[in-house]
Amino acid sequence: MKTAEDYLAGQVLLIDKPLNWTSFQAVNKLRWEIRQAFNIKKIKVGHAGTLDPLATGLLIICTGKKTKEINTFQAQVKEYTGTIVLGSTTPSFDLETEINETFPTEHITKELIHDTTKQFIGEIEQYPPVFSAVKKDGKRLYEFARAGQEVEIKPRTIHISEFEITSINNLKVNFRVVCSKGTYIRSLANDFGKALNSGGHLSALRRTKIGDFKVENGVSIEGFLNELNHK
Repeated sequence: MKTAEDYLAGQVLLIDKPLNWTSFQAVNKLRWEIRQAFNIKKIKVGHAGTLDPLATGLLIICTGKKTKEINTFQAQVKEYTGTIVLGSTTPSFDLETEINETFPTEHITKELIHDTTKQFIGEIEQYPPVFSAVKKDGKRLYEFARAGQEVEIKPRTIHISEFEITSINNLKVNFRVVCSKGTYIRSLANDFGKALNSGGHLSALRRTKIGDFKVENGVSIEGFLNELNHK
């Protein structure tokens, strides 16, 4: 079993983040529990890449000296699976906000959906969602969005190496994406809807891989706490 020294020397924890938790909450919870379990006054704990509250899946959490490697993990290629709902959009590009517009879908065929993925392979320009933690003028974009303020967002160059449609159920399109750091899957869902001359928003998202780390090798927060408290 791991000791206080192990956590201080540095651990890389693979956590399967639950729905409705922020990445920050997951880090805070683990830090607090590790400190309590070993009576440690102070320990560094951080995550290698934010997952939105409405996303589940792999969150790499580093402790102690391993926090120095966070940037290395963040830079690695990510894999996601999820669902895009066609025919409607939301301001946040996911289910955090209500549907604000609907679009025709009668012209969308399965062939068109599969063909349209080709437009998103390789290096592409992507605008981050206005409901995101990207900073502009010292404030996060979601702060402007929630205050109802207009803000100019600059596009970023990202890389998508795979965009596979795994199943189509009426207006629900299930997919798998392999992409670079900095890719917003919510923006991809919104852009995909536009490319189909319709609308689209993300209704589910799960991060399955970061580099060679896989979510199936991770543990739930409850699972981790169980191991910790039975040390």
